[in-house]
Amino acid sequence: MQFEEGVDGGKSVALMDWSVNTTYKNLKDIESKSVMDVALLSNVEPLDSVPGTSSDKGNHATKPRKKTMTSVYLRFFETAPDGKNRRCKFCGQSYSISTATGNLGRHLSNRHPGYDKSDDTVSTPSPQPIIVIKKPQTQVKMSHAELDHLNWLLIKWLILASLPPSTFEEKWLSNSFKFVNPPVQIWPTEKFHSVLHEVFKSMREDIRCMLANVTSKVSITLDFWTSYQQIFYMSISCQWIDDLWSFHKLLLDISRVPSPCGSSEIYHTLIRVLKFYSLEDRVLSCTHDNSTNAIHACHTLKEDLDSQKANPFCYVPCAAHTLNSVIDDGLRSTKSVIAKIREFALEINLSSEMIEEFSQFTTTYQEGNWKFPLDVSARWSGTYQMLDIVRKAGKSMESTIRKYEDTLGRLLLNSAEKNAIYLMHSYLEPFYKTTNDICTNKLPTVGLVLFFMDHISETITTCSKSRNSPDWLKSVAIDMAAKVRSYNDQVSNIFTYMTAILDPRIKIELIPESLNLETYLEEARSHFVRNYSNTHFSSISTSYGNTQDLDDGGGNVSFAEEIARKRRRASMGSSTDELTQYLSEPLAPIPIDVLEWWKVNRTRYPRLSLMARDFLAVQATSMPPEDLFCSKGDEVEKAKQSLPHSSIQAILCVRSWTECGMKLKYKSTEIDYERLMELAGAGDNVAGASEKKHK
Repeated sequence: MQFEEGVDGGKSVALMDWSVNTTYKNLKDIESKSVMDVALLSNVEPLDSVPGTSSDKGNHATKPRKKTMTSVYLRFFETAPDGKNRRCKFCGQSYSISTATGNLGRHLSNRHPGYDKSDDTVSTPSPQPIIVIKKPQTQVKMSHAELDHLNWLLIKWLILASLPPSTFEEKWLSNSFKFVNPPVQIWPTEKFHSVLHEVFKSMREDIRCMLANVTSKVSITLDFWTSYQQIFYMSISCQWIDDLWSFHKLLLDISRVPSPCGSSEIYHTLIRVLKFYSLEDRVLSCTHDNSTNAIHACHTLKEDLDSQKANPFCYVPCAAHTLNSVIDDGLRSTKSVIAKIREFALEINLSSEMIEEFSQFTTTYQEGNWKFPLDVSARWSGTYQMLDIVRKAGKSMESTIRKYEDTLGRLLLNSAEKNAIYLMHSYLEPFYKTTNDICTNKLPTVGLVLFFMDHISETITTCSKSRNSPDWLKSVAIDMAAKVRSYNDQVSNIFTYMTAILDPRIKIELIPESLNLETYLEEARSHFVRNYSNTHFSSISTSYGNTQDLDDGGGNVSFAEEIARKRRRASMGSSTDELTQYLSEPLAPIPIDVLEWWKVNRTRYPRLSLMARDFLAVQATSMPPEDLFCSKGDEVEKAKQSLPHSSIQAILCVRSWTECGMKLKYKSTEIDYERLMELAGAGDNVAGASEKKHK
């Protein structure tokens, strides 16, 4: 550490230059009750007179023996030309010529410990600022395990923040940790890499064991992206519903797709992952991102599984990617206007004064309350808020722009631009409500998403045929309709039909007309009989478990109810009658929890419920919808694109697994982070108590 001299009221003031390593204090001693103070300079004996330091024996550095000879002190001072002052040769501090030599000795002891060990001849330095040094207490030696606690906490930080191990190559960061705990040694980057990969391998083995115990079929989803290193990656996730009707989603792998990154490479990479987890004969469906290479890879996988006479397999296009592409087409004609609105939002987010003015205007014009900062993401949630600002707070926006005309004047919208935004907002409002419902739904099943997409198709058709729609909007609607038709063509098959009707909110009544074919119902019945009618149900009760079951008030079922249950069971003697009975009942309300409904009604439909467990796990989207439509996706995308190849697989997989509730493991040993945090908290408490004592 170097110091530069500053002047404050005529006095020298020390200015610290943190360009070099310093000495540090300990943040916590886990086994000791003492806490180290800050030592600002190395190799300097501390002051004995610093208030608040411990008086325990052994915690003080030995104070230099006081010299009794005047000549010993005067060697280190020089007399000023006027003969009235003496000046320290070390720091330039001046004293009156009449100052007692004992005071001079104390100056040397306090300011320049070890002065008596210097050379006999002391050169006169340039004046230096006064340096005050706090006396450190004796540090308690910490065990190697304790010193590694910080590194394990940093491992978890890297994982949760999606940061590469090279983060700790920055000296400032590592020195910051040493500042609070001098003995600590941050692992080198290579060790962080090796530990991360060992954690990844240990946890992946747990994932494999977990999947081996899954009794239902599983569905997979694929997502693709290119990193900053121009490496093409594929994420493979797995979904299933367990015996207790809980939905599970697990990331299987982040895999690099080798060059030339075509359908063949995607297929072989996918097969390798499925075989590693022994899922190739249990996978029921694959939802892809609608890219041509992904479609061809899934088609090859289907041919491969069909040739092995394995279970039926189908691949499903991503509804979220389709809807996002359709919305982009709709916004194309107003992009320049939306860019101006977004720039206004960016400017207002940066100025508390503008925020205050805008809020006052919205109150005056009764244009609602707005949450700041405004969502300026280029994703759909942010773009729709730009439309919302003009449509719902247009007067406030215009008044704010006029008040700050020098800064914002270029962003004022003309009447034609406002009218275009009004039309677009009205047209796209159903799209926003649809995406919002999909993002917030606990389990957006294929049936529910098809129901929403059918509504979107109707909205587009209505716009394209409306006499009130301007020609430019009709042209936009025609382009949007083409993409929706392409999606509908891909999902119109027996597989998605079976998946949709097993949602008790949808059944046959609410599926799209293009999917509601009589032949599909017969094929669904045939599939049900062929694959689920002969299953052994040792774990399922044979009693009739409807939610409407009543007792006689004493906890026993009445005799009349017993007879009724027997007749109901007799009427459902064949497996096909389960499907018939299920489809004949009224639809469940849309807000209902689908899995909870089946959990309650599984004893009514013991065979059909098994089919529902398999098919309701099929995903309508290849990625979480909120990651595509909402600003949250910006952070997700940043993490995926910015991690280097050396750590992306380990960090993203382990992060996903810990978010699912799994514990970090290192060579089959669980890392107890709760205990580590307790120890860190204990250290903070000790440090706080010590600070209060010193004060």
